[in-house]
Amino acid sequence: MKAYLEPGEVDLLEGAALFLRDKLLVRLLWRLGCRISEALGISLDNIDFNQAMVTIEHLKARIKLSCPHCDAKLGKMHKYCPACGMKVDKAVAREKEHRRFRSLPVDRDTLAMLQDYIKRGGVLSKTGKRLLFSINRQRAWQIIRACADRAGLPGLVNTESGKEHHVSPHRLRDAFAVHAVKLDDSGDGLRMLQEHLGHQGISTTMKYRKVSGEEHKEWYEKLWQGGKQHGQICQP
Repeated sequence: MKAYLEPGEVDLLEGAALFLRDKLLVRLLWRLGCRISEALGISLDNIDFNQAMVTIEHLKARIKLSCPHCDAKLGKMHKYCPACGMKVDKAVAREKEHRRFRSLPVDRDTLAMLQDYIKRGGVLSKTGKRLLFSINRQRAWQIIRACADRAGLPGLVNTESGKEHHVSPHRLRDAFAVHAVKLDDSGDGLRMLQEHLGHQGISTTMKYRKVSGEEHKEWYEKLWQGGKQHGQICQP
């Protein structure tokens, strides 16, 4: 059972799309390595055709807990406020939105597909924005699942839980990351990948180095290559 899609399998996935919109969705998730929410949020204003760049907007909501007596910041396990010392029976929860932007380069083939899609009237106005896709997350998931079924692609195993899952939009982001790591797993390469994927911490990016399987395999092979070089023989 495989843990990620190979580039050739993504090509099959894209080829199984019935409409240009669906083909473009697969292409952007794969070539940009963006999250599905980010792909669905791309508007015409986010695309710079002269510079071949796409600006990605990532909106994340976080819950902030604070003391009902003095409004000091609290952790989930706090029973007493560290600032005023008062007992906290129920913390005040406020939702705080974090909006981040990053600009990603786009290859020529994908840029040409974008231009063709726009010329054919694919862009629709929604909530004041000229969005590439006027679909929700559930519909996007259904599109990728249907393409995978038509392409005959098997399910993918989750390396942490060991459970099998259908091919989904996030699996294309994973495929991009693993492909990048296999081509360049140097420190600079991983930092560039971290910036491209929009990870706040390098530890999240490093998991793709493990998933690719190359690091573990090379380490294991070196164990026995070293033994042969030194003429060592394992006795039962």
